[in-house]
Amino acid sequence: MLLRIVFNRSPVPSAAPLMKKLLKFALVPLLALLAVFLVPNASAAEEKSSLVRHKTLWEQIYEGGWVMIPIGACSVLTFFLCGDGWMRTSRARTAPQRLEIEVKKLFRKGDYVGAYNFCKTHNTVLTNVLKAGIGMLGDGKTVVEESMSGAMHQESSRLNNYLSYLSVIGVCTPMIGLLGTVTGMIKAFANLGTAGIGDPSGLSSAIGEVLVATASGLLIAIPAFGMFYFLRSRANNAMHHVQDIVKDLFRKMPYEHMAGLHISGEELFAATPNWISQSESAESFEQSTST
Repeated sequence: MLLRIVFNRSPVPSAAPLMKKLLKFALVPLLALLAVFLVPNASAAEEKSSLVRHKTLWEQIYEGGWVMIPIGACSVLTFFLCGDGWMRTSRARTAPQRLEIEVKKLFRKGDYVGAYNFCKTHNTVLTNVLKAGIGMLGDGKTVVEESMSGAMHQESSRLNNYLSYLSVIGVCTPMIGLLGTVTGMIKAFANLGTAGIGDPSGLSSAIGEVLVATASGLLIAIPAFGMFYFLRSRANNAMHHVQDIVKDLFRKMPYEHMAGLHISGEELFAATPNWISQSESAESFEQSTST
C-alpha cells in the first residue's frame, strides 16, 4: 500500500477508516489483558466476601469482656436518669398552670390562710416556695424573703440532685472503657508472648476486646454529658419561672396589716426563757405578800 502511494502517487486514503481499523486491532488485546487481571480479582473478592461473617450485637458485647457489665449498668442508669430528669424539670411538674391560677385567685381575695393550706396539700416547687413565704408573713418582709430564698435553694438542690449522677457516669464510663483497654492489651501481649506471631487469632480477639470496651465507654459517656448540661439548664429555667411567679404574687404585699400573725398554725417551739418566767413569778409573789 505504501509502495503504491509512493510510486503511483495515488491519492491518500482518508484517516478516519484507518483509525477505526487501528482501534479495532488495539482494543482486542487490551480487553483480553483486562480480563486476565480483573476476572481473578473479582472471583477472589467474591470468595473473600463469602468468607467474612458479620458479628451480631450480642457477640460484639460478649467480645468486650467483663467491663461490659458495669458499662451496661451505667447505660441503664443513664436512660433512667434522663427520663426522670426530663419529667422533674418540666414546668408541668415544677409550676403547674392550674395551681398558679388557683393561688393567684386566693391572693386576690386576701385569703392567705386558704393559700397556705392549698400549697400545703400540693407538693410542687412553686407551692413549696409559696408555703415557706406565706407562713412567715407575720414576721415581716425580710424574714419572708429569706424563707423563700432558702426554700428555692432547697428545691433547686432537689432538682439537681439526681442530675449530678449523669455527670458521674460521663466521667466514669470512659475510665471503665480505658480499664478494659488496658486489660485487653495485657491479654494481647500475653498471647503474643506465648503463641508468637504464628497464631494471630488470640491477638485479634484481644484487640477486639480493647476496641469494643473503649467504644462502649465513650458511647455512654457522650450522651450522659450532653443530657447533664441540657437538663441542668432546663432545671435553671424552671426555677427562674417559679421565681418570676413568686415576685408577682408578693409584690406590694401589705406586711403592716399582718404583723405578728401566725398564719401557718403550726406549733411554735420558741418560748419565753424559764429563768425569766421564774423571776417574774417570784416578783409577783413578793408583791402579793408585801401587800
